[in-house]
Amino acid sequence: MKTEINNKTWKWWPLFPLYPYGQKKTVFNELLENQIWSLEQIQGLYYVAVPIRMTIIKVSDGLMLINPLPPTTELIEEIKKLTLIHGRVKTIVLPTASGLEHKIGLPALARVFKEADIWVCPGQWSFPINLPLDFIGIPSKRTKVLFEDGTPYSDEFVWNSLGPINLGLGRFQEISCFHKPTLTLHVTDAIVGIDRNPPRIFDYDPTPLLFHSRESGDESLLDSPEARKKGWLRLILFSSYLKPAKLKIPSIKEIVKNSFKKDLRNQKSHFGIFPFLWADDWEDSLSEITIEENVKIQIAPVLKKLIFPRSKEILINWLMALKEFKNMKYLISAHYSAPVNFTIEDVSQLIDFINSDNWETDDANSKFLINLYKKLYDLKIIPNNLEL
Repeated sequence: MKTEINNKTWKWWPLFPLYPYGQKKTVFNELLENQIWSLEQIQGLYYVAVPIRMTIIKVSDGLMLINPLPPTTELIEEIKKLTLIHGRVKTIVLPTASGLEHKIGLPALARVFKEADIWVCPGQWSFPINLPLDFIGIPSKRTKVLFEDGTPYSDEFVWNSLGPINLGLGRFQEISCFHKPTLTLHVTDAIVGIDRNPPRIFDYDPTPLLFHSRESGDESLLDSPEARKKGWLRLILFSSYLKPAKLKIPSIKEIVKNSFKKDLRNQKSHFGIFPFLWADDWEDSLSEITIEENVKIQIAPVLKKLIFPRSKEILINWLMALKEFKNMKYLISAHYSAPVNFTIEDVSQLIDFINSDNWETDDANSKFLINLYKKLYDLKIIPNNLEL
């Protein structure tokens, strides 16, 4: 019997098995009228799911895609609606060397838009075996390397490199671009603007929010605005710190005791298995990464502790280059909120913070990330020499 494939199906999910696996909802947003749009999906592990964004920019002869996503039928249909008005997809850009979540959709996306030029960040690598581009499905004959082969639409964009930084297994490098017609800075992971309110994509399935809004596995997944926001704030802490200070892992005995209760014996509830225990004052941890009634612009906390502990100067040099865009107005990143108001004054504030004693302070939330970095360094997975 032939299985019907719906427009959210992503058959290559086993290559990178993150929630929601083979069914990926895509949400379309117009970010700047008739100029910039986004397509968003969610990804995560054990319902620790956050949005990931592909940006579409109108260029002189069509459309450019930045930060590829898995091209479900739903996603392709949204792009094709834009092509009817603004012209075909001319360029696809993968602006990161190490971000697998941004790389995994590129081969299939390149097969859909067969006439598009592909531009990639220098130093592409794969793990556990470092394979040539063609071996991972990226067609080398129409792929160019940023800076080594020039840059696309150099009259419309200014391109800057953060890194490279030697990670041992490969490199960290992220290419940002400033779109002169709209005064927008486009980044992948380095800078984010975090909002305390849940993104719109969770309106289609709030399960991750409701799952993490609970205190134990024997609680039902009850939907309310308060539960959604509570779950989102906890997801922010997970994605920022991996293991926040206010989170404890209960004993297996306690986890099992609360599992498999009536009405929870289903996959959606993970059968009541809930290996998390939050302290009563868990919301205090949010003060470092969020602010009330606004979006907090910051260096992504995970990168701050895992990539930049010994490469602060590289980060500052990149930020200094961004200060050349004196009329900059917006930030659009691949995660969290977009567009975010962003000017050279915001860049200066980031630089001042990095140069302050507060940047070096090891807060309780970062303990897990700090220990992870030290362990990787002690095992010589992270090399002494940051240069390639």
